Parts: sequence; structure tokens; C-alpha cells
Amino acid sequence: MPEAGPQTSTATAPAGATPGSAAELFFAFSRLALQGFGGVLPVAQRELVERQRWLTKAEFVELLSLGQILPGPNIVNMALMFGDRHFGWRGALASLAGLLVAPLIIVLALTLLARQAAGSAEVAGALRGMGVVAAALILSTAWKVTTTLKTNRMGLAWCALLAAATVVAVGVMRWPMAAVLAALVPPAWALAWWKLRP
Repeated sequence: MPEAGPQTSTATAPAGATPGSAAELFFAFSRLALQGFGGVLPVAQRELVERQRWLTKAEFVELLSLGQILPGPNIVNMALMFGDRHFGWRGALASLAGLLVAPLIIVLALTLLARQAAGSAEVAGALRGMGVVAAALILSTAWKVTTTLKTNRMGLAWCALLAAATVVAVGVMRWPMAAVLAALVPPAWALAWWKLRP
């Protein structure tokens, strides 16, 4: 894969850009991790698709879909796959380290402070507020990537049906994730095979 020169931290990268080094991956994932209190996924979409332009919206959705199926946190899976794609194990390690090192230090420091303010009403209110913001960020990311469904070869109707079934299974019926995957992945794979066959 051709390498692009390092991108500046203030300018938007040209379309189709690629990270110039494993160090650039580390700093990009550190930056998005430090912005992602309550959820890194919306920030990852903004950083990787809109700012760095290392991924298109469709590529981001594909990477996210694979990351959700694999065991472990979605964003960690995405970081590993994206880093490996560009610089092999060095890129995977750099992306993962960027995603985890700074937040780990911050969380350890906040844990020490939280012990002292565990019964504080202000702290409880702040945490509830951050939960609302995190939910709104996730919804805004979902809205941004829905545009990729227009060109999905499975068709908008089938995609909407599978999404609705997932919402019902998780949000209404309260199925565990393993049961949701077991019930919906096989028909989704079969549908994709049928739609994408030569």
C-alpha cells in the first residue's frame, strides 16, 4: 500500500490518505481516545473518516461491523484491524497503545479521586450527564453512517429490517448478545450471499 506523508494535526487530510507511520497511528488513536469520554466510537468516525480521511464512510461501517462480531470492545477490534492493515503488527500495536495508554493513566488518577468523592451528589450528577452525552454521540454517529445504506447491495429495506430486528431483540426482548448473534447473523449472511452471488 502506498504511503502518504504525515498529516498535520490541524488540517484535514486529502481524500484517500493513508497514515504515514506507526507513530502517526499512535497519535491519531491517542487523540480520539482522549476525546471519547463515555464512548470513543463517534469520535473515531469523525477522526478516521472526516478529519484524517483514512477511511470512507462505507469502509468505516464495514470495519465496525466486523469489530462488533469479534469478541472484545468494538473500538479495540477496529484499532487492531486498522493498524494491522497499514503496518502489520507494529501498526496494530501502535493503534492499540494509542487507544489505551493515555485513558488508562487518566482512569487510574480519577479512580483515586473518586474514592474521596464517592458519596458526592455532584459526582453522581456529572456521571449521569456524561451518560446522556455518550448516548447522543452514538445516535449521531449512527445517523451519519446510515447514508452508506443507500448504496448497500443488500438493499435499504432488508438492512432496515435487520436493524429493526436487532433493536427489538436487544432493546425490547432483552436477549443476551450471544442469542442475538445466533438468531440474526445466519439469516443476514444467507441474505448477503444471495444478494452478492454472481
